[in-house]
Amino acid sequence: MTRKDFIGGVAAFAAAGAFGAKGATDSPQLAATKKWFKEAQFGMMAHWGLYTLPGGEWNGKPGRRAYAEWLQWGERIPLKEYAALAKAFNPVLFDPKDWMKRARDAGMKYFVITSKHHDGFAMFRSKASKYNVVDATPFGRDPLEEIAEACRDTGIRLGLYYSQDLDWSDPDGGGKKNEAGLKNWGNEDWRNTWDWPADRDYDFSRYFERKCKPQVKEILTQYGDLCLIWFDVPSTILPAQCQELKDMVRAYQPGCLINGRLGYGLGDYSTPGDNCIAEKTEEGALYETVGTMNDSWGYRPTDTHYKSVDEILAIKAKCASIGSNYMLNVGPDPLGRIPVAGIEILNGLAAAARRS
Repeated sequence: MTRKDFIGGVAAFAAAGAFGAKGATDSPQLAATKKWFKEAQFGMMAHWGLYTLPGGEWNGKPGRRAYAEWLQWGERIPLKEYAALAKAFNPVLFDPKDWMKRARDAGMKYFVITSKHHDGFAMFRSKASKYNVVDATPFGRDPLEEIAEACRDTGIRLGLYYSQDLDWSDPDGGGKKNEAGLKNWGNEDWRNTWDWPADRDYDFSRYFERKCKPQVKEILTQYGDLCLIWFDVPSTILPAQCQELKDMVRAYQPGCLINGRLGYGLGDYSTPGDNCIAEKTEEGALYETVGTMNDSWGYRPTDTHYKSVDEILAIKAKCASIGSNYMLNVGPDPLGRIPVAGIEILNGLAAAARRS
């Protein structure tokens, strides 16, 4: 997805008054989390999944999308070929405690990891789909369990990303515009139409009931207290379906925040487009800027366009000045390591935190 696509989606959200429902009374748990979130200011995000293996390249050529995690869609990779990557996914150097210590030392207060991105591969143990890291890879472990434990040990609060609409592993996965929905979120049909033709029988509600809802319940109930759920790219999903997801979050995690990309004004805080800082903020509202260290969210070793520590600190200061949090993304590699350039940035942020 391009930056332009995201900005278009944000414009659609703003026009619909989509950032944060008003008038409702918060539970004590939710009010406490909102207060904590406002004070936290700084967090880390990680995009990690099967897409780390090709690293933005396919068949010896760079992908046409800057975002490595969009490789399957950008190159129209058949699911059978893409899913075969799972047989090689074995991050033997994965050390979540090291990740969390580096985040904590850099001044970050929370950590958000992709539990399922648009490719549909679950980075957690899932009964709803065997297309997951425990059942389909030689790694055979649940990284989210280990990340949750590392978060508890280091005092970092855990949040989980879940792509509730797009799913390229499912014939009924979203990405199709609908007349009742957010028609301006991007300008393309983002479904997997190379494995399943666009003009066939298609029903997003089947995917929603069969996979999305069960997996959202799983991530809400398997990893202890969550500070937030980070949904993304609502294209096909309808208001009633978004409300169902919100109700699930409130039922299973009453203190868990929901980001604005759930859709239809049902989120608890605003998340503008990628690497975009909110231009206007309202007193009392919550905001979060999400940004990359380089130009890709997922691991892409050929992307060496990293921001300097000073640039990142300037963005962080700008966010703080308007009352917005800043969540900085890193793309771990296939072995589970933070890339050297990312470690250097985190070390620089840690040094700055010690001086402040």
